[in-house]
Amino acid sequence: MCLIGLDIGTTGCKAVVFDPEGRVLACASREYGMVCDAPAKAEQDAEQVWALAKEVLRELAATGHTRDARAMSVSVQGDAIIPVDREFRALHPALLGMDYRSAPQARQCAEMFGEFELFKRTGMRPHPLNSLAKVLFLRELAPDVFERSWKIVTYADFLLGKLGGEAVIDHTMASRTMAFDLADGDWCADLHQRLGLSRDLWSAPVPSGQVVGTLRSALAGELGLPPQLALVSGGHDQTCAALGAGAVREGRAVVSTGTAEVLSTALDKPVLSRAFFDGYYPCYRHVVPGRFFTFGLNHSGGVSLRWWRDQFAASEVAEAAASGRDTYAVMDAHMPGTPSPVLVLPHFNGRGTPVCDLAARAAVLGLTLATSRHEVFKGLLEGLCFELRANLEAWQVAGVRVEELVAVGGGAKSAAWVQLKADVLGRPVRTLCCSEAAALGAALLAGTAVGVYASLDEAISRAVVLDRQFDPVEDRVAYYKERWAVYRRATAALEPLNPLL
Repeated sequence: MCLIGLDIGTTGCKAVVFDPEGRVLACASREYGMVCDAPAKAEQDAEQVWALAKEVLRELAATGHTRDARAMSVSVQGDAIIPVDREFRALHPALLGMDYRSAPQARQCAEMFGEFELFKRTGMRPHPLNSLAKVLFLRELAPDVFERSWKIVTYADFLLGKLGGEAVIDHTMASRTMAFDLADGDWCADLHQRLGLSRDLWSAPVPSGQVVGTLRSALAGELGLPPQLALVSGGHDQTCAALGAGAVREGRAVVSTGTAEVLSTALDKPVLSRAFFDGYYPCYRHVVPGRFFTFGLNHSGGVSLRWWRDQFAASEVAEAAASGRDTYAVMDAHMPGTPSPVLVLPHFNGRGTPVCDLAARAAVLGLTLATSRHEVFKGLLEGLCFELRANLEAWQVAGVRVEELVAVGGGAKSAAWVQLKADVLGRPVRTLCCSEAAALGAALLAGTAVGVYASLDEAISRAVVLDRQFDPVEDRVAYYKERWAVYRRATAALEPLNPLL
């Protein structure tokens, strides 16, 4: 018996087959791009994403490990919208979460409903990231498409609809739209009425972890998957990753490093305070019934390392190719063992929470003729860790308790980076035996829905296995505490200059 987790990210998709103990039996992945050929624009060919999702599922089936698969669920990127017809065919490219052309529509919502009032009701502060703002923008951008649309879906309901499910959206994705009443668990009727929108434009909201259909028989034959494979409502990738890391109650936070770096945690009850609002922290439904979720975001996570690799690490790329090693592992090996003498502000794409300064720019301070590029690279990693510290301190002020950190995603594969997190944050950081936390979380939802597990707690106890613990080194903690004070002063000093650059 096995379970399938399908993870649809911003730049790639991955399908993973797990046994009930959370062991990976097979994995397949594909990359895809986005169109960013105009200011603030970020679109994506949703039909290409679907075609590649089918490819990874077909590749899994070819391994033979999916013959006894019981159920499948999805973990998806947040906030993207896709207008579709009744066959779930995309009528326009997806508007991705990072498409900020909807800034005027976000301001419209703030003016109509009040920023803090809307946040207290929906858990989402008015922002161009939010799906509702994108729907309003689409209505102006392509009115003909808007009129022809049967539904406007996220990748969650898009994928389930394509696979054979009904037009349903899980509560985690619905509560990220800024159109969903967090307390009532349904679409805000009066909000839609005032905006001239129909609630029927959205899919029907359902809790995560419910059977919502079975794989279409023709598609099962095409992909080589079992014809009675149950389709289960999944969730936003961050909530799925949290489940896959066992972060279902307050106290454990997850550091997920991919294109962006996200610090997330479960909440026992909604946090809709002024402190959360001021820090731009969302509050939305967790995949775990009755619990809520939040995260801090640094847009320039792993993507800043990729930039460094492509621009300054040609010799490490060549060394990796010659030795058969991973390029990032080679870059780690060349880093100095001591803290970097330079300070790097990693704001390549603005600064995320708790400031959300879109005008922020990256900077390197303290260069001398003796500075090596390896020291600058380590300074970049340190800067990313300082951004995590900023969010942890903001959470503490807001009353959110974090006692334990778990690292997942691509960044968790770097022991040097995880150790640096422990030193800068001054607390232990754990890693998992399974690095595919988001796909695992989706698989655990699927397994619980069809009775493989009696509950999500049982699923976690059987399938989520912690691996290494990285403890902070005392003298480094003291050093980075002083360095953190300098980092804060540097970001404040550059803030008025960034808009002039």
